[in-house]
Amino acid sequence: MQRFGTLSFGHYGPLGGGRELTAGDSLHQAIDLAQGMDELGANGIFFRVHHFARQQASPMPLLAAIAAKTQRIEMGTGVIDMRYENPLYLAEEAAAVDLISDGRLALGVSRGSPETVVRGYEKFGYTAADPRGADLAREHFDQFWRAIGGEGIAERDPNSPFGGGPAGSGGGLQRIEPQSPGLRDRIWWGAGSRDTAEWAGRMGLNLMSSTLVTEADGRPFDILQAEQIDRFRTAWAEAGHPGTPRVSVSRSVFPITTAEDELYFGHSQEGDGIGYIDGFRSTFGKTYAASPDVLVEQLQQDAAVMNADTLMLTIPSQLGVAFNLHIVEEFATHVAPALGWKPNAQGPVEGYSLNETGSAL
Repeated sequence: MQRFGTLSFGHYGPLGGGRELTAGDSLHQAIDLAQGMDELGANGIFFRVHHFARQQASPMPLLAAIAAKTQRIEMGTGVIDMRYENPLYLAEEAAAVDLISDGRLALGVSRGSPETVVRGYEKFGYTAADPRGADLAREHFDQFWRAIGGEGIAERDPNSPFGGGPAGSGGGLQRIEPQSPGLRDRIWWGAGSRDTAEWAGRMGLNLMSSTLVTEADGRPFDILQAEQIDRFRTAWAEAGHPGTPRVSVSRSVFPITTAEDELYFGHSQEGDGIGYIDGFRSTFGKTYAASPDVLVEQLQQDAAVMNADTLMLTIPSQLGVAFNLHIVEEFATHVAPALGWKPNAQGPVEGYSLNETGSAL
């Protein structure tokens, strides 16, 4: 494990006892958490994206604010539902945030998980032939992928008094602006199955795998997920892509070092779960909650964690910044080093080039 960060579901709303976490509270706390994690040397902070729900729905303003207030930490999504997106506008926004952050955007995209409404993307102006919208998500992603790669998109108006922008690759059409070199290397696909992981590998994307797989054949969750990762890397290599792709997995991991930790997590789920999501019989990963030394032993036995380069800790964002920084600090101090991690204290993520000022490109 080379890197670790957090994945926040970003829930807000009533907390009980007359208390309420507002949307504004959630956003400000996310920024504060990112600053604290940056100081601790954690590598990334990621946010789930859901529409029509009390969660983060439009992550780009949040990611831009985090970029402006941090120095080293990656920021990103896990994942943006491409069914809802205007792909060219998303390409412009992503490039702008990547430039503001000096190349620290790590954007996770996919078809997305089930929403709280029926075919909500239609209310955003999009239609799909597939009831699950998989065709729409892939169509939008294809446009987004070409746009951030600098391909020409629109014919220049020769009568425009404003002149023409730079021509894109593959002809005289104009590309979208801005462009952020290297952004395509930091796009991840959230895959729930082995087939989707193989597709992501063939495309040359990074792989983001969650706390579930949409498969259940009796094998443990970590074994199923490790096989998914292996198939992804094989597909990447067979497609002839240069370099090494990144792979992240998500886990609920809670070091228990205080009475408060025990109160919250001492009776967490200890085994994998089987259930249905989006019509698929699926395997859900267990929650790891134990003393740090026990967590080290358990995570070292997790085949997928040890097969990935990045671990995302799913955090209880409603419990506030201080408590979540406590979780991150305990993990960074007592667990992560035993898994191979070193603090992100020497600059941008490994593998990014540096410009003359030392900022990541």
